[in-house]
Formats: sequence, C-alpha cells, structure tokens
Amino acid sequence: MTRVFSGVKPTGHLTLGNYLGAMRRWAAVDQHEADALFCVVDLHALTVDHDPARVRRLSRQSATLLLAAGLDPELCTVFVQSHVDEHARLSYVLECVATDGEMRRMIQYKEKAAREQRRGGSVRLSLLTYPVLMAADILAYGAGEVPVGDDQRQHVELARDLAVRFNQRYGHTFVVPRATRPGVAARVMNLQEPASKMGKSDDVGPGIVYLLDEPDVVRKKVMRAVTDSGREVVYDREGRPGLANLLEILAACTGGEPEVLSGAYASYGDLKKDTAEAVVEVLRPLQERHKELCADPGYVEGVLREGAARARGMARPRVDAAYRAIGLLPAVAQEETAGAGAVVAV
Repeated sequence: MTRVFSGVKPTGHLTLGNYLGAMRRWAAVDQHEADALFCVVDLHALTVDHDPARVRRLSRQSATLLLAAGLDPELCTVFVQSHVDEHARLSYVLECVATDGEMRRMIQYKEKAAREQRRGGSVRLSLLTYPVLMAADILAYGAGEVPVGDDQRQHVELARDLAVRFNQRYGHTFVVPRATRPGVAARVMNLQEPASKMGKSDDVGPGIVYLLDEPDVVRKKVMRAVTDSGREVVYDREGRPGLANLLEILAACTGGEPEVLSGAYASYGDLKKDTAEAVVEVLRPLQERHKELCADPGYVEGVLREGAARARGMARPRVDAAYRAIGLLPAVAQEETAGAGAVVAV
C-alpha cells in the first residue's frame, strides 16, 4: 500500500474547512486505501509567539477531534509529532543538506518576515527552517504521496529536492515523495471574507465555524454570512463569491451540486437556513463522539502512545540509515553481561 502522511498544526481550533476539506476524506478514504499516518504537528506551532499551555491544550483537542472525525487507530497511525524524536533528529541532518537560499525563497517565510520587518520586529529562526522539519516529517516515513493543496506544494517540492540531493551525495536513503492533489473536497471560505479560506485563527471570528461550536452559534454565523448584490440565487464563484460559498458548503454537507442547489432557492434567507441546518447535522455526530472521548482521556492517551510507538518503529531505521550515510558515528550500544553485571560495547 502507498504510505501517506498528513498533519494538522495546533495553532488554532479546527474548523469546518479543516473537516470538509481534509479530515472527512482521511476517515472515509485515506485510512482504508493507504498506509496512512495522521500527525498533530505540534513542533510547527512553536515557530511563532505562543502560549505553551494553549499549544498543549490544542494538541490534545486536535488529536481527539481526529479520532472523533472517524480515524480508526486499527486502520491508521495517529500520533503527536513531538512524541517521536526522529522528526527532530532528521530535521537537523536535512538542514545540513538544504541551503539558505532555498529557505529564504519559501513564500510563508518571505511574507511573515516582511510583515514583521515593517513593524520593526523579526521572526524566529525556526520560521525560516521549519520547511526542513516538514520535509523530515515526510521523508522519515518513506511516504510516497503527500496530499496537499496548492498553498503547500512548495514544501513538498523542497522535500523532493532534499531527498534527491541526499540520495545523490550520500547513497540512496529516502523515497522521493510526490505531491498529489486531494480527491474532490469542499473549498470552504470565510463566511465574512469569501475571498479567504476558512482557516484556523487565534481569535473567535464570526466568519469561521469551529468544529466544536454549539448549534446555535453555527446557525448565527451562517445566517450572518456575507452574500452579494442582487436577489437571484445563482452559482457564480467569481462574480458572487459569498453566495457561491454558501452553496458549496451546502453541497458538501448534503452530497449535492452547487449549480443544481442554486435552482432550488428563491431567497438568500432560505438558502442560509438550510445551509445552517446542514452544517449542524454534519457536525452533530463528530461533536457527540468528541464528548465521549473527552470523558475517557485514558483511551486517547493510549491511542497516542501506541501511535507514537508505531511511528517510531517506522521512522527510526530510515533516520538511523541517514545518520550513517551522512557520516555520523553510530552510537555504542551497551548491555549487561549475564551474571557479571559488567557493561560491554557491542
């Protein structure tokens, strides 16, 4: 089976966009058709100013929501990045293969560094180097495919470049991954800014539906969604993005087609009401399962512990091989001899 690696970063509460755009497919398709690893990439959350307690809380919440969304630890591997040392071990080795120019060309670094510079500040060094850590996340497991959107393809290309360069210089060690476009999934935009994705945010935004929002909160946010001028309900992504966003959300929740659904409504109000109820119903089983899992924290901890052990078993041989290939002296194993209690090198 093809090995697939996907991750969520605990920098904010997971949203309807995360669920309809990725998590639902992970549960329905990827864990059944691939040797799939799903990781809470908590080390990536440290590249910006953060509250340590909040990162821990969001990491646990993200893992719990992945399970609530339907990921089955009997079918896939669910774990937390920092619980597997091989990510950080391999990241440094790959930094010794990457170049400064490659890092400074990464779009997210360029944008955030420029923004901070205008404010008279500076970004953390880890923001510059985190794409190498992302490459390590992928290469440590020999993942052949990385399903990503267009905004993340640059990172997968870096992983490919580093894998090829390492293999050429030090001997074949890594599988060269390829970016794959995820199967058809909803593109959920911000309800108040339909030109922007519905992403995680540190603030409770009226345009973002979070997976744990209460039903009445969901209804209020959807009913207040920005629409467009005009009265006719038509699907036009470019000309009427607000209306198109609502139709796409409704279609994703009900299995319909936005173009077809648009013909069933004579008013924006009716469309908003149906969309709100559809979102509430899609989130209901996830929220109920999340509540059950929160009542049994030992189960979640067990899943993460076993997932980390499984991931470690997959990653360690390849990372150890990379250490040997690049020239690092193997660690000296020690064991007690029977009876004498003396320690000998093997």
